[in-house]
Amino acid sequence: MAEAQDVENHAVVRKLREWDAQAVAQAILFRGELTIVVPRSHLRRAAEFLHGEPEMAFTYLCDVTGVDRFPAEPRFELNYHLVSMTRRERLRLKVRAESANPVVETVSNIWPTANWHEREVFDLFGVRFEGHPD
Repeated sequence: MAEAQDVENHAVVRKLREWDAQAVAQAILFRGELTIVVPRSHLRRAAEFLHGEPEMAFTYLCDVTGVDRFPAEPRFELNYHLVSMTRRERLRLKVRAESANPVVETVSNIWPTANWHEREVFDLFGVRFEGHPD
């Protein structure tokens, strides 16, 4: 119960909600790891904010993973694992996509390493990344 209360007071959650309350669908703190569920339509803007806001500085994307939750809908789940070197903090952004339209906007122009990670998710799950350079 304490973690549920702590998640709302977490600096990243607070700052993101202050910037745009709609950008946080859910915040989860489990065993000290913060996950923020972002609506698909807000992914790009939230990523730009988390990367560019000096107080956040999540400048390193270390991985993008995909999960197929068949037969559940939304079927696909994408997890973006971010690191802020200056804050010495990790963050997981989670985005969900329905099987009827598995398209998510690319973040490869925010974090160049996303280029390869998004290709891998496409190859493995068929999730398309709108605006991807390849």
